[in-house]
Formats: sequence, structure tokens, C-alpha cells
Amino acid sequence: MAILMVNDWVDFSTLKERLGGIADGTLASHIKALEKVEYIDIRKQFIGKKPNTSYSASKLGRKAFNDHLDALEAFLKFRK
Repeated sequence: MAILMVNDWVDFSTLKERLGGIADGTLASHIKALEKVEYIDIRKQFIGKKPNTSYSASKLGRKAFNDHLDALEAFLKFRK
């Protein structure tokens, strides 16, 4: 989600590369989980004759991610 928060759209290959070469199946599972809770938007297109799928953080996903960061900050302040 952090990668999607700072980029408009990111394709599968770029996500995989930025995540240090995570396995395709693992990344696909995480994407499916994020899609299920509607935290990401998906865009499928062809580049030439090759299919390309890109992902973006949805409005709901952005809110959930920011809420998560706020909760982490509150936790860290509490721990001081």
C-alpha cells in the first residue's frame, strides 16, 4: 500500500521489483486481499499486444492506510 500511496498507478512488474523480487503468487495473493476489501483500483490494458495490469490506491484504501499510520503514531506516542 505504501508504494501505491505515492504513485498514481503501478503495474505488477514494478510492484514486484520495488518489493525486492517477491514471488508472483505471494504478490498476487496480497493484491487479491486488497481488492477484496476495495483498497485498490485495478486497470487492465494492452501495451502493444501484451496485457498489463496496474494498481492504484482507492479512496477507501487511502483512508484506511492513513488511519493505520495515525494509529501507529498514537501507539508510539503512548509508548514514550
